[in-house]
Amino acid sequence: MTRERVSQALTRFRTPRERLLGVFDALDELFTDPGFKGCAFEMASAEAPPGGAVERAAGAYREWVRTLFTTLAQDAGVADPDALARQLRLLYDGAGLSARMDHDPSAATTARAAAAALLDAAPKTEQA
Repeated sequence: MTRERVSQALTRFRTPRERLLGVFDALDELFTDPGFKGCAFEMASAEAPPGGAVERAAGAYREWVRTLFTTLAQDAGVADPDALARQLRLLYDGAGLSARMDHDPSAATTARAAAAALLDAAPKTEQA
């Protein structure tokens, strides 16, 4: 569900910067949904035995998040997209946890501001 909602939300944005930060706008929409209960993969994988279907599904989701941020960072002309993607994934994860555990739907807005600062500070490639 999150994957589809984020992917659909990104179609609204035109520039690479808007798309990258748009991930956090999509999270904001998720966090303010009355049915939001946190990341299903996080909760399920905490209790699942290693090596099973839950771990594989959670791993595939985590890979999707990593690839999404890496691709968006590349599109934005960041010199080290993998490093920025790791930082953004921490913000993504932290925002979700704060939204659920702290009942703070504004966590996505806070994470978006931090993501913007990281993106602005990230060295760019020669072409960007």
